[in-house]
Amino acid sequence: MAQQPSSSLALRYGIIAVAVGGLALLFYGVANGLGQGRVTAQQFVDFQEGGNPHLGFRRAHAKGFCLAGEFVANGELSAYSSATIFQSGATPFVGRISIGGGNPTAPDLASGVRSLALSIGDKANLRWQTAMNTPPVMPVRTGQAFFEQMNAFRPDPETGRPNPERVAAFLEAHPETQAAREWQASYTATESYATETYNSINAFYLVNGRQRQAVRWAAVPQAESHGRGFEGDRDDPNALQNEFMARLDVAPVVYDLVFTLATDADDENDPTVRWPADRQQVVAGQIVIHSATDQSEGLCNGINFDPLVLPAGMAATNDQILQARSSVYAESYRRRAREHFYQQGME
Repeated sequence: MAQQPSSSLALRYGIIAVAVGGLALLFYGVANGLGQGRVTAQQFVDFQEGGNPHLGFRRAHAKGFCLAGEFVANGELSAYSSATIFQSGATPFVGRISIGGGNPTAPDLASGVRSLALSIGDKANLRWQTAMNTPPVMPVRTGQAFFEQMNAFRPDPETGRPNPERVAAFLEAHPETQAAREWQASYTATESYATETYNSINAFYLVNGRQRQAVRWAAVPQAESHGRGFEGDRDDPNALQNEFMARLDVAPVVYDLVFTLATDADDENDPTVRWPADRQQVVAGQIVIHSATDQSEGLCNGINFDPLVLPAGMAATNDQILQARSSVYAESYRRRAREHFYQQGME
């Protein structure tokens, strides 16, 4: 494999260490290690914090704001899932839009990852939580690969940059990163959270009786991007949040919720592979956002958006990374709750 200058590697392979940002830390998890005596959720969140946690904030995707709206289902998924949430009608949700990374004061425009999380419905066996992100795939599929990745991209103490030889060796040993690298090379952030597409990345099952259909989904914006990037005040650290709230002053922000159905040729347990574009798609309805609030004042701050909170009529796949996320989310939430408790006691 030909050697690349460190600057070239950083640009070409930014999806691995930079663009995924907080998504990497929270999504990749320690799928092989959790519960198997290798790495615990506590150790993983320690790694996220880096010895300097922002107390009271999420350890990844720390900066964000709360949403309220409704999922308006059209009934098109009823043949695939018995979940009442997909029957024709509207179900309220609490949601959150965020950027990757652990810094709650980071500039909106500095992050390479944007996220949309929803908690739809208010009854335990009917509630559906989904955490969607701009990347459509993961670079790696196992916990072991994740730690190899972190070691490969750790900054060299002398240069402050990843060692290009280590990076090249990791990429050569992990060809499964190819799809993520191709996506990153073609991705351009849009001018608004309202014009981004957000992907489930991991696959799940829709269940109806004995029928089980593997799916992925995406929130596809109804608002079109003008293709020129953000044109407001780029020095405003809350530029995208303010732009989004200004849109809501005029009209709701709407996304189509589009499900892609796997075939027997697709491996629903491998999040590093994009499914072919010719797979059947079903629009399940619309995500309609009516209002947004600062996360310190909104209901979303008390939700950890665990993607394994699924209604009857949906089920998790055996994706190793997906299976690990609950433990990591729970540990991060536990620490935040404890910090909030102590902060309130000191007031």
